Amino acid sequence: MMAGQRMPDILAPPVDQRRDTTGGAAAERRSTGFLLIYALANAGGVIGYLPLLTLLLAIKVEALAGESRVNLLTATVIAGAIAASTSNILFGWLSDRSMAHGGGRRGWMVGGLIATVAAYGAIAVAHGPATIIAAIVVFQVALNAVLAPLVAVMADEIPDSQKGTTGGLLSLGYPVASGVLALVVGIPALGETGRLMIVVAIAALCLIPLILSPARPLPIVDPPRAAVAMRRHDLAASWCARLLFQIAGCVLQLYLLYYFESIVPDAPRDDLAARVGNLLTFSFIAPLPIALLFGRLSDRLDRRKPFLIAAAIVTAIGLAGMAAAHSWTAGALGFACYTIGYSVFLPLQVAFSMQLLPDPRHRGRDLGLFNLTNTLPSLLGPLLTWWLASPRDFTVVMAMLAVLVLCAGLAMLGVRGRR
Repeated sequence: MMAGQRMPDILAPPVDQRRDTTGGAAAERRSTGFLLIYALANAGGVIGYLPLLTLLLAIKVEALAGESRVNLLTATVIAGAIAASTSNILFGWLSDRSMAHGGGRRGWMVGGLIATVAAYGAIAVAHGPATIIAAIVVFQVALNAVLAPLVAVMADEIPDSQKGTTGGLLSLGYPVASGVLALVVGIPALGETGRLMIVVAIAALCLIPLILSPARPLPIVDPPRAAVAMRRHDLAASWCARLLFQIAGCVLQLYLLYYFESIVPDAPRDDLAARVGNLLTFSFIAPLPIALLFGRLSDRLDRRKPFLIAAAIVTAIGLAGMAAAHSWTAGALGFACYTIGYSVFLPLQVAFSMQLLPDPRHRGRDLGLFNLTNTLPSLLGPLLTWWLASPRDFTVVMAMLAVLVLCAGLAMLGVRGRR
């Protein structure tokens, strides 16, 4: 079946017509089954990058560069971030064009998934600084061919009255991806190539159900001109908040292993990597009920800002605890607190921001521009870490991240058109 082609109604997921209280007009509510398929696909996208960028790349870079690992990892991530920033906007725009011509977005996801599998193979065989940087650049372009249309599908096909619930379901992505990471790291016999191939295979399996599902875009309703101007202002405030918040997420995603090496210097590297993988799994599973509850409540109350500000405060407390930690237990507790706030803030903020998009015909492009809040931190976070941290001391950079996260919460107060 071609991407975007409608299947017969007897095979399509059930929907029902209800009033969309956030949109103010009738909209097709999607079935719980479709929301779960979308959440599974999102988990596949997260599996596509989180195990690699959180731990597997750091392990490979350390094997290649030794004491120069921070410098090589920083250069690799910056090159990848530049590729991700441009390619996400490009593929978002291309998927908009496909939508305008009736082709849908899922075809781009298919091509991107095939290219991502090939990129993982290139990472596995990379044997020097230049080749690992090139492989990561290819990987970022390929994966963003999947992620750009994937995010736009949520804006296209899920009504505002279900976006908070969907945002809560998106929080499943991090614990699932962390579980995959813990699995592959916990089996030493797999080796580097085996780990990478298992990760990308699981990512593909999670994405396939959504790719095969029929597209059911919501009716396009052009907002009044005054509402467009307000949405642009609010989207800018939300953009700034997410940028600040994601700098912290990027630093911890990339340097978490090195952070724990700095506070537990005597621990064997392989043992510490396994402990970090288990910590990631536990820390992202624990907040799931909270994220799901807050997402559902934000739909019912039609209020998202109070939940976002509270989540930012909890995240900052966790980062401050990590800055003060001098043992595995203290650092792990700080990280667990951080992930509670992080797991609530990010998915809810995605749902909130999609309600602020000014032009329904350019959602892919606009979400690509919004995605700069994910990719620019991959430039700013490593530079901040290079400036403030060393392989043996991450205290100052963790304290700075706590301040940035608090500023992100304050920036959400600048959103005036929605509560």
